Amino acid sequence: MRILLRAAFLLLALATLGLAVSVLQQEKQLSYGNYQTSFRKTGEQISATLRHPAGQLALLNPPLAGAADAGLRPLLLPFPALDFDDQQKVQQAVAMSGCMRQFGPSASLCAAIGNNPWAGGFIYVAGNVDLARLVSHRSGDEVLNQSHRVRVSVSLRGRTYQWIAPFEEDPRQPGGPYAPLRGRLTGFNAADEGRKHTRPVKDFRGWIWQNAQCNEPAAGASPDTCLRNAFFSVRLPVSVLQEDLFGSESTSERKTWPPRDLDKIRVGVVVLAPGAGAVVLDSDKASAASGFSLADLAPMLLPGETLRIEKVGAAAGTAPLIELAGASGAEDASQHFLTALIRRLPVDTYDTPLSATHRIATPLGSYDVVLAGDVRSVSQSLGVVASRMAWFVGAMLLALMLAWLVIEIGIISRIKELIERADSVARTVKERGDASQPDLSDLRGDDELGVLASCLHDLLRRVREDVEREAIRTEQERDMWHAVGHEIMSPLQSLMALHGTDGGDGNQSARYVLRMQQAIRVLYGRASPSEAFQSTVLQVAEIDLAAFLHNVAANAHCAGITGVVFHGAPQAVLVRADEYSLEDVVTHVLVNAQRYRLPGSSIDISLDASETAASVVIANRGPSIADDVIGTIFEYGVSDQEDAGANGNRGQGLFVARTYMAKMGGTIVAKNLDGGVAFVLTLQRGAA
Repeated sequence: MRILLRAAFLLLALATLGLAVSVLQQEKQLSYGNYQTSFRKTGEQISATLRHPAGQLALLNPPLAGAADAGLRPLLLPFPALDFDDQQKVQQAVAMSGCMRQFGPSASLCAAIGNNPWAGGFIYVAGNVDLARLVSHRSGDEVLNQSHRVRVSVSLRGRTYQWIAPFEEDPRQPGGPYAPLRGRLTGFNAADEGRKHTRPVKDFRGWIWQNAQCNEPAAGASPDTCLRNAFFSVRLPVSVLQEDLFGSESTSERKTWPPRDLDKIRVGVVVLAPGAGAVVLDSDKASAASGFSLADLAPMLLPGETLRIEKVGAAAGTAPLIELAGASGAEDASQHFLTALIRRLPVDTYDTPLSATHRIATPLGSYDVVLAGDVRSVSQSLGVVASRMAWFVGAMLLALMLAWLVIEIGIISRIKELIERADSVARTVKERGDASQPDLSDLRGDDELGVLASCLHDLLRRVREDVEREAIRTEQERDMWHAVGHEIMSPLQSLMALHGTDGGDGNQSARYVLRMQQAIRVLYGRASPSEAFQSTVLQVAEIDLAAFLHNVAANAHCAGITGVVFHGAPQAVLVRADEYSLEDVVTHVLVNAQRYRLPGSSIDISLDASETAASVVIANRGPSIADDVIGTIFEYGVSDQEDAGANGNRGQGLFVARTYMAKMGGTIVAKNLDGGVAFVLTLQRGAA
């Protein structure tokens, strides 16, 4: 049992580890499948993002796209040019491309570079700003600061271009305080501001539109002072950019487009209200929110994944447009072992490299987006899960170990000690007959085993006392039987001389004297009656059972038993038995039947024989034997008489019957009948 218990705990520990490994393997397979699906979705998401105009804007402006700096940088839009005269088209183009950058809570600006075959290269500026009702500049008025205006500056290649563009209302639109406003932004060189006879710049184009509704209308608010959203678009003529597109007059060499120093061009926009120095928006002083850039694709990447974007047809050795890698957290040193274990777990197609390439087409060429996956990230991510699982597995193993130690040390070892001490007592009793009590004081306590040790201590004490009393009783019984045997043997010798030695049918007195002499010889000199009966050697021979039972029934009255009726067999039935011992068996059964039968009823003896055995049934009518007693009536000393010892009933009659039947190779059983009790004696048949 100890081996079985230890094996059970070992199997539980192995099963716990096996279950953890199996769960990790299944989780790895599921994680790898999920990672493949996520990898494909990530590639498709990045491709869709870059195909969008905002993504193409990031592709076309990679160096400083989205970088937070003071001022505007013109961006290369995915459109060759903007229809700056149409408000809806301009707003839709800048909104889709994502070039609008937020300046404060109520203003946004977009600076872009474009070209067309007639005007050449130029810079666009578009934006939104909240203004009071626009105040128009009157044509021919030399003072420009009495109206709303926009000041724009462009710095590139060591040169700075500046324009001032006041608002001039379109006279063709309907009037009214809440009517929408639309007008031109007429451009002048900023250096000519305040001069007489200032002439507008020919290639400068600009428009501004203001909504009719106030942003936050309030009760009693004046239509001239409430803020309304105004959208403007400006095209700035820059001669240097025209040369980049068409080439200079002195050389026929055609310059590249877009300019290589596009990221070094700076644009400044200042929106002014009527009056001197009434600045509404200054792009150089207001902080701008960064727009979408290729670097914003990095959060889409999982640890270990890399993203490389390169232009199709680029010269060999050209660096990729950008290279990004998924963020990888610092791996805990305790996870190294678990990660190495997870990597060794077999998973289908785990070693297959993951890679996906998508081609993005833009107006200025195509780009290859190469996404490479790293399945090791699956092991690393599972390593985090496994490290948490390791605590639970360790706790389970620790609980198993503690349970085993408690059972092994606190229970099994103490039980083993109890068993060894109880065995030592048993060996001592068996070998020397000494029931000395062992010392169990160290095992006694308040728990179950301590109570068991206390009970064993009390039991052994009572056993020792019983053994001592039994030894005294046996000695007294031996002395008594010695005395009885000695006193009876002498008169028996005289009786034998008077009645002769012939015990046949003609001399019944001699027969009973011989039985008495045999009984005395059995008991004389023995330690106890039970030992005497069990150690007696019988003289088994073949006898005629039918004649024997007929003789017993005929002479039963001599023993004080009347009404015995034998239902004999017509022919002889030979069985193997000792005649005197068998007569003792039948007599003991008849005595019990005589004691319990109904007054005036008979005791019936019947004989039934087969080829191998013969059965004798002795039945009487009377009370049945209780179910809880019928199995013990053949034991020595069992009797239902309260004063059995005083009346000479020592409870040994049926014990003697069973002992003699067993020595003759037969059996005896008792069973309850309907209104009575029957004893069945079975003996082996003799030779035919």
